[in-house]
Amino acid sequence: MPVRTDDLDRKILVQLQRDGGQSLDDIARKVGSSKTPVWNRIRKMREAGIIRQQTYILDAEALGFEACFFVLIRTSEHDAAWQATFLKALKDRPEVQEAHRLAGDIDYILKVRVTNARAYDTFYQALISEVKVHNVTALLSMEEIKSTTMIPLESREATT
Repeated sequence: MPVRTDDLDRKILVQLQRDGGQSLDDIARKVGSSKTPVWNRIRKMREAGIIRQQTYILDAEALGFEACFFVLIRTSEHDAAWQATFLKALKDRPEVQEAHRLAGDIDYILKVRVTNARAYDTFYQALISEVKVHNVTALLSMEEIKSTTMIPLESREATT
């Protein structure tokens, strides 16, 4: 169930998403409030679970991680033991940036960030040695056109 937020909360969240390293003074000025109310609202939104963590977004290519693969996985296994093994394998691999269970013909999609195709093959071989999968299709992203972690709060009405 969504947590109730108002216009000022959303303005604060937009600023935090744009740059989590901004000072409270800067955020307060940009949202038209003062520092103490902004701090109190941020604290309350952390306690409510709206703000999960503060982090920095790194440039993967600048760090040598030039290959991004989207990995489509089909499985014939659906029991709890297989799923637990599969989820642990994904969580143990830092190359997996995202993992989603899907409805439809594909069971899972992974976003895997590695240095190159050889590194992807190493990842793939390790994964299939741990977990039985029916079919794996890897798609290499040729160009990242848009990537964001921002939730579009500016276009959303108040949560009730």
